[in-house]
Amino acid sequence: MSHRPPPTPVDWLISLAVLLFGVAEELGGRSMDLSRRPLWWLGVVAAAAILVLVRQRAPFTALAVYASINTPLTAYYGEISAAWQFYVHLLLLFTLLGVVPLKDRRAVAGLAATAVLCLVLLFMASSMVTAGDVAVLLVMSSIAGGAGVAVRHHRHVALQAQERGELLAREAVTEERFRIARELHDVVAHSVSVMVMQAGAARLMLHPDQAVEREALNVVEETGREAVEELRLMVGLLRTGPENDGLAPQPNLTRLDELVEQMRAAGLDVRLTIEGTPVPLPAGLNLSAYRIVQEALTNTLRHAGPTASEVKVSYRSRMLCLDILDEGPRDGRAPGAEGTGHGLVGMRERVALFHGRLAAGPRPGGGYGVSVSLPLSGRITVVT
Repeated sequence: MSHRPPPTPVDWLISLAVLLFGVAEELGGRSMDLSRRPLWWLGVVAAAAILVLVRQRAPFTALAVYASINTPLTAYYGEISAAWQFYVHLLLLFTLLGVVPLKDRRAVAGLAATAVLCLVLLFMASSMVTAGDVAVLLVMSSIAGGAGVAVRHHRHVALQAQERGELLAREAVTEERFRIARELHDVVAHSVSVMVMQAGAARLMLHPDQAVEREALNVVEETGREAVEELRLMVGLLRTGPENDGLAPQPNLTRLDELVEQMRAAGLDVRLTIEGTPVPLPAGLNLSAYRIVQEALTNTLRHAGPTASEVKVSYRSRMLCLDILDEGPRDGRAPGAEGTGHGLVGMRERVALFHGRLAAGPRPGGGYGVSVSLPLSGRITVVT
């Protein structure tokens, strides 16, 4: 089974422990009659240790090989059967049931081999066997098999949880990208429409003898109209509801006061600070900056509840910086996972779109902070 991982250090330790335990028991002697317990049993111990070492790569093969060797030998040398033989069998059974379901024929064969070994042990020691001995065999076999089944179940649940988490993360990224595309579509369509209108106005101002210029502006107008129509056709596939009709004006940083008032009405004590001189921003960047602040404040309200928060917008020479900080929950409850929701996914996508930088996480003094840097000219290629 080549898809199985190679032996780990733990596998090597377990194999070494089996080897030492088996050798010690064989040399120590459960019987002084060495003529019935020849020294070649040490070779069987070594073989068992090797099977234990590779049990993860071939669990059924290891159990089948061991049972086909150990059970006949146990039947022949049953009166001085060593404990290590039974323990190794249970370990191999545990490993097998930890990777194959009970309905699998390999699991059924492994359980049948265990039952045969128990019957052989009871039969060979029938003159001395007690109810307690039978109970010990049944309990130990049940524990080994049940533990294997439980391990497989938990592995399956953990794998499902991991796959579901990855699927939700991919869906969140896709959803946020669609949302950004829907919003930026209106921005781009508006800009192109303005270009078309300006080209049309310039064409009407031309002199009659400027035929070449008039034809060039005609081409610009027609190309612009086609571009707007293509945008609407493509992005129209992303429309998911009547709220995306493109008629409502897209928000921007000039409307942060309205956003702050909404958050205050919801119970969040927000303080807004503007540093530097506001400058005209590209429509897409302006919209994305507003959405980043909105997502950060929404996360604060959702995870920290009514608390104090600060929004600082800094206009620098070549950078727009956004800092959204909060003081954490006021009611003493544990803070939520503010950095794990879809809001952070959306912020990362928007920051990456404009080649900016994002840092989000708990603050040393308590609370949570989101810091964003968006270049106003040039590009920053480091995206975190």
